[in-house]
Amino acid sequence: MNLFGRNSSHRRAQPSAATPVATAAPVARATAVLPDPDLAGLTGEWLIDPAHSRIGFSVRHAMVTTVRGAFSEYESRLYFDGRDPARSRADIVLYTASVDTGVEQRDAHLIGRQFLDAGAHPRMTFTSTAVQLLGEDVYRMTGDLTIKDIARPVDLELTYIGHVIDAFGDERVGFDGTTTINRSDWGLTYDARLAQGGAMVSEKVRLQFDIAAIRAT
Repeated sequence: MNLFGRNSSHRRAQPSAATPVATAAPVARATAVLPDPDLAGLTGEWLIDPAHSRIGFSVRHAMVTTVRGAFSEYESRLYFDGRDPARSRADIVLYTASVDTGVEQRDAHLIGRQFLDAGAHPRMTFTSTAVQLLGEDVYRMTGDLTIKDIARPVDLELTYIGHVIDAFGDERVGFDGTTTINRSDWGLTYDARLAQGGAMVSEKVRLQFDIAAIRAT
């Protein structure tokens, strides 16, 4: 992806002896980030491949360790426009009961009423509202994240990894994305405290999207 700088210059008549010389103002330089023309061929519909993707999270636990988990069941519909990234979009539905941190007791706590409340809120969703090309292979996708029927905007930073034709003849594209949210903004208000006064589970949660998508059209 290319960065182009443009400036304009103007021919000036030479001043006469009677004409005062004014100091020229500096010419402003405008820069624009343009999409890589090689990505135009990737324009189209894509589906996330769950077998080779991970939609997960990490959160500080007891102030000294990090717990990581992921959602194993989800649906997706992606549209990538290599010519005009602003036209790209994403819709992802995650099933809250599919959360997996590797510890059965902890997973049961997470899908309970103190956290995701999967019985009352079986789905959480992300729906994009805008996409911006920030630089070479880097995009900002803004969208509405809905958890427990609370929708709030988030900015997801995405990095384009590459694309291949796999051994089965499927065309694949890869993106990595991340954002950090405050869980209490979505009603995840579990507030157990440590004896020393710190939080058992941090307010900040890092969301991670390691995406391998297969072309649908």
